[in-house]
Amino acid sequence: MKPIRVLIVDDHTMVRKGLVAFLKNQPEFDLVGEACDGREAIESCEQNQPDVILMDLVMPELGGVAATRTIHQRWPQVQVIALTSFQEKELVQDALQAGAIGYLLKNVSGEELAEAIRQAHSGRPTLAPEAVQALIQPPSEVENLAASLTRREHEVLALLAKGMSNPEIAGQLYISRATVKAHISNILSKLGITSRAEAISLAIKNKLVR
Repeated sequence: MKPIRVLIVDDHTMVRKGLVAFLKNQPEFDLVGEACDGREAIESCEQNQPDVILMDLVMPELGGVAATRTIHQRWPQVQVIALTSFQEKELVQDALQAGAIGYLLKNVSGEELAEAIRQAHSGRPTLAPEAVQALIQPPSEVENLAASLTRREHEVLALLAKGMSNPEIAGQLYISRATVKAHISNILSKLGITSRAEAISLAIKNKLVR
Protein backbone atom coordinates (compact mmCIF):
# COMPACT_ATOMS: atom_id res chain seq x y z
CA MET A 1 0.00 0.00 0.00
CA LYS A 2 1.30 3.45 -0.92
CA PRO A 3 1.41 5.99 1.92
CA ILE A 4 -1.46 8.50 1.99
CA ARG A 5 -0.15 11.83 0.73
CA VAL A 6 -1.11 14.60 3.16
CA LEU A 7 -0.94 18.40 2.87
CA ILE A 8 -1.16 20.58 6.02
CA VAL A 9 -2.76 24.04 5.83
CA ASP A 10 -2.71 26.28 8.91
CA ASP A 11 -1.59 29.85 9.56
CA HIS A 12 -0.22 29.01 13.02
CA THR A 13 3.37 27.74 12.87
CA MET A 14 3.14 25.76 16.11
CA VAL A 15 0.02 23.93 14.93
CA ARG A 16 1.75 23.03 11.66
CA LYS A 17 4.85 21.83 13.51
CA GLY A 18 2.74 19.63 15.75
CA LEU A 19 0.93 18.09 12.78
CA VAL A 20 4.21 17.60 10.92
CA ALA A 21 5.73 15.80 13.89
CA PHE A 22 2.66 13.59 14.20
CA LEU A 23 2.56 12.66 10.50
CA LYS A 24 6.28 11.94 10.32
CA ASN A 25 5.86 9.34 13.05
CA GLN A 26 3.15 7.56 11.05
CA PRO A 27 4.67 5.47 8.22
CA GLU A 28 1.28 5.14 6.53
CA PHE A 29 1.27 8.89 5.84
CA ASP A 30 3.53 10.91 3.54
CA LEU A 31 3.72 14.65 4.28
CA VAL A 32 3.92 16.31 0.86
CA GLY A 33 3.64 19.97 1.82
CA GLU A 34 2.67 22.78 4.18
CA ALA A 35 0.76 26.01 3.55
CA CYS A 36 -0.09 28.96 5.77
CA ASP A 37 -3.20 30.22 3.95
CA GLY A 38 -5.74 29.27 1.31
CA ARG A 39 -3.80 30.65 -1.63
CA GLU A 40 -0.71 28.65 -0.73
CA ALA A 41 -2.94 25.61 -0.22
CA ILE A 42 -4.23 25.82 -3.79
CA GLU A 43 -0.71 26.28 -5.19
CA SER A 44 0.66 23.39 -3.13
CA CYS A 45 -2.24 21.18 -4.13
CA GLU A 46 -1.47 21.81 -7.78
CA GLN A 47 2.23 21.09 -7.32
CA ASN A 48 2.08 18.16 -4.91
CA GLN A 49 -1.24 16.44 -5.65
CA PRO A 50 -2.03 15.27 -2.11
CA ASP A 51 -4.62 12.62 -1.33
CA VAL A 52 -5.87 14.35 1.81
CA ILE A 53 -5.62 17.95 3.05
CA LEU A 54 -5.89 19.00 6.69
CA MET A 55 -7.41 22.45 6.25
CA ASP A 56 -7.68 25.19 8.85
CA LEU A 57 -10.70 27.40 8.13
CA VAL A 58 -10.00 30.83 9.60
CA MET A 59 -6.85 32.17 7.92
CA PRO A 60 -5.64 35.46 6.39
CA GLU A 61 -5.49 36.13 2.66
CA LEU A 62 -7.86 33.33 1.66
CA GLY A 63 -9.85 31.31 4.19
CA GLY A 64 -10.18 27.56 4.33
CA VAL A 65 -13.77 27.42 3.07
CA ALA A 66 -12.94 29.34 -0.12
CA ALA A 67 -9.79 27.28 -0.65
CA THR A 68 -11.72 24.05 -0.11
CA ARG A 69 -14.32 25.10 -2.67
CA THR A 70 -11.64 25.85 -5.28
CA ILE A 71 -9.73 22.63 -4.61
CA HIS A 72 -12.91 20.55 -4.72
CA GLN A 73 -13.82 22.07 -8.08
CA ARG A 74 -10.36 21.66 -9.63
CA TRP A 75 -9.27 18.37 -8.07
CA PRO A 76 -12.38 16.49 -6.92
CA GLN A 77 -10.27 13.43 -6.09
CA VAL A 78 -8.48 15.36 -3.32
CA GLN A 79 -10.24 14.97 0.03
CA VAL A 80 -10.31 17.89 2.48
CA ILE A 81 -10.70 17.54 6.24
CA ALA A 82 -11.55 20.80 8.00
CA LEU A 83 -9.39 20.98 11.13
CA THR A 84 -10.38 24.02 13.16
CA SER A 85 -11.02 25.49 16.60
CA PHE A 86 -14.49 26.69 15.63
CA GLN A 87 -17.73 24.74 15.80
CA GLU A 88 -20.34 27.31 14.78
CA LYS A 89 -23.20 25.90 12.73
CA GLU A 90 -22.67 28.30 9.83
CA LEU A 91 -18.98 27.45 9.52
CA VAL A 92 -19.67 23.71 9.64
CA GLN A 93 -22.32 24.07 6.93
CA ASP A 94 -20.10 26.28 4.77
CA ALA A 95 -17.15 23.87 4.97
CA LEU A 96 -19.24 20.82 4.08
CA GLN A 97 -21.03 22.64 1.27
CA ALA A 98 -17.64 23.71 -0.10
CA GLY A 99 -16.68 20.04 -0.41
CA ALA A 100 -14.95 19.06 2.85
CA ILE A 101 -15.41 15.38 3.65
CA GLY A 102 -14.60 15.77 7.33
CA TYR A 103 -14.87 18.35 10.10
CA LEU A 104 -12.67 17.96 13.18
CA LEU A 105 -11.76 20.23 16.07
CA LYS A 106 -8.13 20.81 17.00
CA ASN A 107 -8.58 19.00 20.30
CA VAL A 108 -8.86 15.73 18.36
CA SER A 109 -6.56 12.91 19.48
CA GLY A 110 -3.79 11.60 17.26
CA GLU A 111 -5.56 8.27 16.88
CA GLU A 112 -8.82 9.98 15.85
CA LEU A 113 -7.00 12.20 13.37
CA ALA A 114 -5.18 9.26 11.80
CA GLU A 115 -8.44 7.36 11.43
CA ALA A 116 -10.14 10.41 9.89
CA ILE A 117 -7.35 10.65 7.30
CA ARG A 118 -7.76 6.97 6.45
CA GLN A 119 -11.53 7.36 6.19
CA ALA A 120 -11.22 10.46 4.00
CA HIS A 121 -8.81 8.68 1.69
CA SER A 122 -11.43 5.94 1.32
CA GLY A 123 -14.14 8.50 0.59
CA ARG A 124 -15.89 8.24 3.96
CA PRO A 125 -16.75 11.29 6.07
CA THR A 126 -15.79 11.96 9.68
CA LEU A 127 -17.49 14.65 11.75
CA ALA A 128 -16.59 15.72 15.26
CA PRO A 129 -19.48 15.23 17.71
CA GLU A 130 -19.55 19.01 18.24
CA ALA A 131 -20.01 19.55 14.49
CA VAL A 132 -22.85 17.05 14.37
CA GLN A 133 -24.48 18.78 17.33
CA ALA A 134 -24.14 22.16 15.65
CA LEU A 135 -25.82 20.84 12.51
CA ILE A 136 -28.82 19.40 14.32
CA GLN A 137 -29.46 22.40 16.56
CA PRO A 138 -32.89 23.90 15.89
CA PRO A 139 -32.91 27.42 14.47
CA SER A 140 -32.68 30.13 17.11
CA GLU A 141 -35.51 32.59 17.69
CA VAL A 142 -33.50 35.28 15.90
CA GLU A 143 -32.92 32.97 12.90
CA ASN A 144 -36.65 32.30 12.73
CA LEU A 145 -37.39 36.02 12.84
CA ALA A 146 -34.74 36.73 10.20
CA ALA A 147 -36.31 34.13 7.90
CA SER A 148 -39.34 36.40 7.62
CA LEU A 149 -37.26 39.18 6.03
CA THR A 150 -37.55 39.61 2.28
CA ARG A 151 -34.49 39.53 0.02
CA ARG A 152 -34.57 43.34 -0.24
CA GLU A 153 -34.88 43.70 3.53
CA HIS A 154 -31.81 41.47 3.96
CA GLU A 155 -29.94 43.75 1.53
CA VAL A 156 -30.98 46.85 3.49
CA LEU A 157 -29.97 45.20 6.77
CA ALA A 158 -26.55 44.33 5.35
CA LEU A 159 -25.99 47.94 4.29
CA LEU A 160 -27.17 49.16 7.68
CA ALA A 161 -24.57 46.92 9.28
CA LYS A 162 -21.93 48.59 7.11
CA GLY A 163 -22.88 51.92 8.69
CA MET A 164 -24.62 53.42 5.67
CA SER A 165 -27.17 56.21 6.06
CA ASN A 166 -30.62 56.13 4.44
CA PRO A 167 -29.51 58.31 1.48
CA GLU A 168 -26.46 56.08 0.95
CA ILE A 169 -28.59 52.93 1.03
CA ALA A 170 -31.03 54.51 -1.40
CA GLY A 171 -28.19 55.31 -3.78
CA GLN A 172 -26.66 51.86 -3.44
CA LEU A 173 -29.94 50.04 -4.17
CA TYR A 174 -31.38 52.60 -6.62
CA ILE A 175 -34.52 53.11 -4.58
CA SER A 176 -36.07 56.16 -2.95
CA ARG A 177 -35.30 57.33 0.56
CA ALA A 178 -38.94 56.77 1.48
CA THR A 179 -38.65 53.14 0.35
CA VAL A 180 -35.51 52.70 2.44
CA LYS A 181 -37.33 54.13 5.45
CA ALA A 182 -40.22 51.72 4.88
CA HIS A 183 -37.86 48.74 4.61
CA ILE A 184 -36.10 49.70 7.83
CA SER A 185 -39.44 50.06 9.60
CA ASN A 186 -40.42 46.57 8.41
CA ILE A 187 -37.06 45.14 9.53
CA LEU A 188 -37.43 46.60 13.03
CA SER A 189 -40.98 45.33 13.29
CA LYS A 190 -40.14 41.79 12.12
CA LEU A 191 -37.10 41.52 14.40
CA GLY A 192 -39.02 42.91 17.38
CA ILE A 193 -36.65 45.82 17.99
CA THR A 194 -36.96 49.59 17.99
CA SER A 195 -33.76 51.18 16.67
CA ARG A 196 -31.18 51.02 13.89
CA ALA A 197 -28.46 50.40 16.46
CA GLU A 198 -30.31 47.34 17.77
CA ALA A 199 -30.76 46.06 14.22
CA ILE A 200 -27.05 46.40 13.50
CA SER A 201 -26.05 44.76 16.79
CA LEU A 202 -28.51 41.89 16.31
CA ALA A 203 -27.45 41.31 12.71
CA ILE A 204 -23.73 41.18 13.53
CA LYS A 205 -24.07 39.20 16.77
CA ASN A 206 -26.25 36.54 15.12
CA LYS A 207 -24.39 36.57 11.79
CA LEU A 208 -27.46 37.55 9.81
CA VAL A 209 -25.20 39.50 7.47
CA ARG A 210 -21.75 38.74 6.09
